[in-house]
Amino acid sequence: MKQFFLDNATKFITTYKDYTKDEVEKLQYGLEGLYLTITKSIIIILVSSILGIVIETLIILFLFNILRFTGFGFHAAKSSHCLLLSIILFSLLPFLFFTINLTSYMRVIIAFGCIIIFLLYAPADTIKRPLPNKKKRIIRKIFTLIISFIYAIFILNNLRSNISILLILSLLIEAIMVHPFTYKLFRQPYRNYQNYVV
Repeated sequence: MKQFFLDNATKFITTYKDYTKDEVEKLQYGLEGLYLTITKSIIIILVSSILGIVIETLIILFLFNILRFTGFGFHAAKSSHCLLLSIILFSLLPFLFFTINLTSYMRVIIAFGCIIIFLLYAPADTIKRPLPNKKKRIIRKIFTLIISFIYAIFILNNLRSNISILLILSLLIEAIMVHPFTYKLFRQPYRNYQNYVV
């Protein structure tokens, strides 16, 4: 199905303009990313729909991506790994958190535990997107910590409401994505910026 989409989309786009071989490869790379994002999102929403948490999943995705923008984090090398991890983190984990009764104390511990992880490990780069510039890494860390502290303030002010769980989940998912253990689990190199001299 993926190859069918790539072949037909590439054929359609290249009909109206001549592209070099290199440009076609870049185009197909972008189209593949688009295809995987759309199909992954559909599957996550379907699973969340079955679990009755579609709105919650969409909110978590939004909150998480704000953190992800500055904190970066793990990217799976295989699309199957990405899909599996996404279903676990954005569908099954939220379902679990809404099923169990998290005390206010536990919510605070998780939130501030995530902030400590960001302090230690964010931003976490990838082999395809290393962060060799030390100044930019520091700026990204500062912004990640500012965003996470804002989330923590909202959590503290809404300890008994579902919004605190949504915020906690976005913090927790990003903490998982920047932690070295996740990279080790999927056999991905960590701190890729160390391979560059700036």
